[in-house]
Amino acid sequence: MTEKEKCAAGELYDANYDPALFAERQDAKLRCREYNMLMPTDMAARDQLLRGFLGSTAEHFLIEQPFYCDYGYNIHIGENFYSNFNLVILDGAPVSFGDNVFIAPNCGFYTAGHPLDAERRNAGLEYARPIRVGNNVWIGAGVSVLPGVSIGDNCVIGAGSVVNKDIPANTLAAGNPCRPIRRIDQKSK
Repeated sequence: MTEKEKCAAGELYDANYDPALFAERQDAKLRCREYNMLMPTDMAARDQLLRGFLGSTAEHFLIEQPFYCDYGYNIHIGENFYSNFNLVILDGAPVSFGDNVFIAPNCGFYTAGHPLDAERRNAGLEYARPIRVGNNVWIGAGVSVLPGVSIGDNCVIGAGSVVNKDIPANTLAAGNPCRPIRRIDQKSK
């Protein structure tokens, strides 16, 4: 089994020293650099580069520069997606965003995690768990979403939150660690 196959199976894999994965990350770094160097006003080139790089995109989306990711092909974004400056997605596992997702500046989505055991961690082993963000989600500035987390539809995640557990649909959540504050319902309008 290759290291990439181990990763896809949710097993520990060698992310640091496997030549194939290293080459894929190098390619992604070059593509991110190219994207980040494009003129901000050249929307056609920005759109074309991301469509050829990301796993899937809807028709209308915008990722402000700069943007960084590990691979690109594990990122799937829905319709009417917007991310402000400094989006980081470590996409060893799939990261999917539904429709009408808005992400404030300086947010990170991290599928990568490392063993608590120092020997395995020092050997370059890690794991990757998928992240899923539902429809109609607003994520405040400086939010970190950790491996394996799902954020339900119609959620708002407060600025500075560290999301380490699933957030149910229709929830305002915030904090470190992020926790539900209250339900978002008709009274919220």
